[in-house]
Amino acid sequence: MRCLVIIPALNEAEAIGDVVRDIRASCDADVVVIDDGSSDATGANASAAGADVLRHPCNLGIGAAVQTGYLYALEQGYECVVRQDGDGQHDPAYIPQFVELLANDEADIIVGSRFLAREGYQSTIVRRLGILILSIISTLVGTRTTDPTSGYWGVNRRAMETLAPEHPDDYPETEALLIAAAGGCRIREVPTVMRERAAGQSSISVLYSGFYMVKVILALLLVKR
Repeated sequence: MRCLVIIPALNEAEAIGDVVRDIRASCDADVVVIDDGSSDATGANASAAGADVLRHPCNLGIGAAVQTGYLYALEQGYECVVRQDGDGQHDPAYIPQFVELLANDEADIIVGSRFLAREGYQSTIVRRLGILILSIISTLVGTRTTDPTSGYWGVNRRAMETLAPEHPDDYPETEALLIAAAGGCRIREVPTVMRERAAGQSSISVLYSGFYMVKVILALLLVKR
């Protein structure tokens, strides 16, 4: 199965080179970094590590970066995409498992859940509380999952074709799960162990977490309606 690993990245110059090298050492897949208007050397360091780079002229948000990756994969004829973050938290050793499950047609979307394994980095208490609330809401609207904000995904072409035309923006994972489920995509979670951020700082602050939670809950209810 011809696979592309996409990495949406914003100002991840310190970590991105090692992330790309780890992926290339772990699996036989092409790698593309979507540089979402970084002001540092993210794109240059990714290219030096062996990735192709697609650059947004300005910061459009992670949802748009993921959408760019899906559109590129569809255009280039890839059969599946694995999405990883650019901060080093996702262990690329799981990529072959994701690809195998997709190749065996066991699901259209594979989500790596840090909470099924209950090992490794589990995120902050505030973020975990938000994830719990979103999990409850997701169940109520029809997408039961233990880790609805996970950015570690594997998708086949059916899922790409469902999500690429109009992908949710601004930390979009939970809403994208609902859209995919409404489009008939089969979703499966697998346990993954996450690592702490290798470098840099998360864009999600305590204040923004509350705003984000309210925003996503409203989006979920509107999409369901």
